[in-house]
Amino acid sequence: MSQDLTPHAPRTASPAGKPGPAAPQAAPGRAMAAALLGFFLITLDASVVNVALPAIGDDLHGGLSALQWVVDGYTLAFAALMLSTGALSDRIGAGRAFAGGVLVFALSSLACGVAPGLGVLVVARVVQGSAAAVMLPSSLALVRQAHPDPVRRTRAISLWATGGSTAVALGPVVGGVLTTAWDWRSVFYVNLPFAAVTLVLARGARGERRPAPLDVPGQVTAVLALGALTYAVIEGGTRGWAAAGVAVAAGAAFVRAETRHPHPVVPLGLFRSGAFSASVAAGAAISVAFFGMFFVLGLYFQQVRGETALTAGLMFLPMTLLISTVNVLSGRATNRFGPRLPMVAGQLVMVAGLLALLPVGRHTPPLAVAFLMVPLGVGGALAVPALTASVMGAAPAERAGVAAGVLNAARQVAGALSVAVFGSLVAGSRFLPGLRESLLVSAALVLAAAAATAVTLRPRA
Repeated sequence: MSQDLTPHAPRTASPAGKPGPAAPQAAPGRAMAAALLGFFLITLDASVVNVALPAIGDDLHGGLSALQWVVDGYTLAFAALMLSTGALSDRIGAGRAFAGGVLVFALSSLACGVAPGLGVLVVARVVQGSAAAVMLPSSLALVRQAHPDPVRRTRAISLWATGGSTAVALGPVVGGVLTTAWDWRSVFYVNLPFAAVTLVLARGARGERRPAPLDVPGQVTAVLALGALTYAVIEGGTRGWAAAGVAVAAGAAFVRAETRHPHPVVPLGLFRSGAFSASVAAGAAISVAFFGMFFVLGLYFQQVRGETALTAGLMFLPMTLLISTVNVLSGRATNRFGPRLPMVAGQLVMVAGLLALLPVGRHTPPLAVAFLMVPLGVGGALAVPALTASVMGAAPAERAGVAAGVLNAARQVAGALSVAVFGSLVAGSRFLPGLRESLLVSAALVLAAAAATAVTLRPRA
């Protein structure tokens, strides 16, 4: 996500590369609706699949490692490519990038739905995640360009963000309903009518085009490093060690590329700011706890307790219903007290929730588990808007879009790695011990991030 949030007059590029006359634009309301629906779709797809995983495994005869790739194939492509897709959106125009992303997203959703085996499904999920990486920054650019007035633009961005919050809340429930009423394939087919409506709403949206350099070496080495690292964690064994070696080499090449490229996808100088580094670390730790436990608890409800996919989805509802409301409260608290207080408070609430889940066993009443999960969602919802504001405040204004991209990529990567690590911990016959180990790892990471936040963002005298 490389766009900044400053207003620009919509322009198109002439054949000579110079700004030309303004292109016809979709009505602001339609562009806003398209952007919101697009953001809803890509966020929904990150969570709707979790409760369908046992059904996918039964139908396609796949083990836990294959199911981890169904989740991580989407998340890794989304995270790694999002570092560069903002620049792509600038080069070809946000409207074109968005429409192209929605079309590929719809086609790959269809491919997921008809997949005859897990290999095809994982490949289709990677394509889905790649399309989502294009849709996210271009959807935000459409919102920006449709609202040149700063006050209205801020309100519009808040409305756009509710698309993601709503998707997080509905994802497990929608996945459970569709998997129970039809089958797991319907969680992908449901994307098709929404994508069609999104394309109709986005018709006529163009967006300005401007030169935006691409960091090809940085992007390629980032994808290679993240993919190899995830493969190493999920697969293990001899192949895992080989993949870990590739990850280390690719990571070193990435750092070298970023120090030499004039327009790096990840400007390493941003991390000289303690506030920026601590906020990105907090975002990553929260994603480990939230998305990792989403994955593990979805399996717990069905594989350990024997609940249906619908019941498993409903178990997440108390946790997710409060997210949008707490997001708003976090914004107000950040405006009044600064980001440090809501960040630390939110992380400590998450730690308390994670530790409260430790006694959960095979026969714990399901409603008790559902309500024990509430602090996990509330704490994350309190901390994330504040840490986002902290990242934006710590980065130079001209780097705001890049900083947001780095934060979002870090959160997605952390979520993908948590699925890989926690899936390995709960594999085989030791699910409940692995669940408790996952809870303790999550709690330790979030607590460490809270301590770093409290120290680094301390008001200076």
